[in-house]
Amino acid sequence: MNRPARSAPSPPHPTTAFVVTAADCGLLLIRLTFGLLMAAHGAQKVFGLFGGQGQGLTATGKGFEALGYHPGKVFAVIGGLSELLGGLGLALGLLTPLAAAALIGVMINAMATVTGAHGLWETDGGVEYSVCIAVVALAIAAIGPGRLAADRFLPWGAGGWKEAAFALGLGGVAAAITLSL
Repeated sequence: MNRPARSAPSPPHPTTAFVVTAADCGLLLIRLTFGLLMAAHGAQKVFGLFGGQGQGLTATGKGFEALGYHPGKVFAVIGGLSELLGGLGLALGLLTPLAAAALIGVMINAMATVTGAHGLWETDGGVEYSVCIAVVALAIAAIGPGRLAADRFLPWGAGGWKEAAFALGLGGVAAAITLSL
């Protein structure tokens, strides 16, 4: 009597299996570290937390006024919330292209008004730090937040050229508008 050959069970379909890879964990580590540090940087400006200027928006607003942003407190709110919410968005992988755009826009403003005149290196007060922040934010928009992210099931959750172009374009337009005011 011939028995039918048993076939080995087929591996799960890639879209139905949830396997956490080293790349997923690496991207999560970048998002959490970068995003939470940027959120804390924004909280320094808005609330005076984490060693920020003790008076929060009042002191930050005065700093923005000295840079030529009038009214300074309004621009302090915009800049601080962009860093706070953009950082949290990247950390959670939530609305990733929008979060990246917020950080890119703030960094373009920082380069144009504070660090650009000092060259490249941070040790000289240059653009090094701002460039790194903008590039990491843009790269996360391009790569996508990964499978360990709130955006996982949303259309922009895989990243791509459109998401990167959106983040860079919106960040650039927002910076240009802010700088023109």
